[in-house]
Amino acid sequence: MTAPLKIMLVAAEASGDVLGAGLARALKARLGDGVTFVGVGGPRLAAEGVHSPFDIAELSILGWLEGLRAYGRVKRRVAETAALAARERPDAVVLIDSWGFTIRVAKAIRAASPYTPLIKYVGPQVWASRPGRAKTLAGAVDHLLALYSFDAPWFEREGLATTVVGSSALHIDLSGADPAGFRRSLGLGPDQPLLLVLPGSRPSEIRLMTPVYEQAVQTLKAARPDLAVAVVAAGTVAADVAQRVAAWPFRVHLVGEDRKYDAMTAATVGLATSGTVSTELALAGAPMVIAYRFQPLSYAIMKPFFTGKYATLFNHAADEEIARELIQDDATPDKTAQAVGRLLDDPALRADQAARQTAALDLMGRGARDPSDIAAEAVLDVIAAKRAV
Repeated sequence: MTAPLKIMLVAAEASGDVLGAGLARALKARLGDGVTFVGVGGPRLAAEGVHSPFDIAELSILGWLEGLRAYGRVKRRVAETAALAARERPDAVVLIDSWGFTIRVAKAIRAASPYTPLIKYVGPQVWASRPGRAKTLAGAVDHLLALYSFDAPWFEREGLATTVVGSSALHIDLSGADPAGFRRSLGLGPDQPLLLVLPGSRPSEIRLMTPVYEQAVQTLKAARPDLAVAVVAAGTVAADVAQRVAAWPFRVHLVGEDRKYDAMTAATVGLATSGTVSTELALAGAPMVIAYRFQPLSYAIMKPFFTGKYATLFNHAADEEIARELIQDDATPDKTAQAVGRLLDDPALRADQAARQTAALDLMGRGARDPSDIAAEAVLDVIAAKRAV
């Protein structure tokens, strides 16, 4: 009787935890009891049988300075993860997103076990910054599972075999969203303007962005007294967001992640910290403004490495600034209020932006096959190819 495959999944952030769980389910759908899992992850992967040796929340790090402060902790967790691979001897290791952590894990496992297939799920955004990472990754892993077609050429030029699987964010099912019910629950009429604020999912994002949003929204409400405001509190930072928003000097409706899609489909305009949420808002048909700030010194260090024109994925895919991006020094309360205000005051502008966002999502691969299933197929192909050598 053939022993089941053992796949090691390594996810160091909440987004990677979701991707890993989807991959695990797709592999189980194909193999049933013929596959088992080990690795590192959060609650989603734990539900699929991955018992992480440590809490991945401590690895949610953004920025160079933050990374330097956490270097000792990250180094220890890399060693623990590599030791887990050495004990378990998996048939393949899938390293999901989280470049700084997973590239170190890849190098540690490769040094200890040169013949274990290493697969990176989500490559670094080399089209936006530090294109040299494509060569680094090509020297560290055997295969890349890329989210978008515009990712692939950067890595294939360096000799890294790449499979474009698509983004799970493009496959969110919004058919069950209830915008009318959401508005009723907030006591809002069908035509009352609703601004949905999504401040982020990392502690540093909440710390840096909520003061900007507070002042911007205060300006917007002063000119538009009927403007309703809702704030989505991501699960990882819900308590922090709730505490900060409670001190805002105007009424705010706090929304949990369980009602996020209701809120998105009900929103007149979205104001979001740059990230996957921009794709979700676009799928919901909400025109938006995107903002982002880094710690000033971190930004000064990183800025020379930024090579892309846009931070937002659908802007990059369309090669135009469909959604206004306010990054670092541009992410001021005044500029944010002005950009949001233009959308709130112009229905034709909102409709045009929403339509162009939708067209850009099509360029990104909306409506294609399930990414988790494509990823599972690619993982099994890599294992088969390695065994055939």
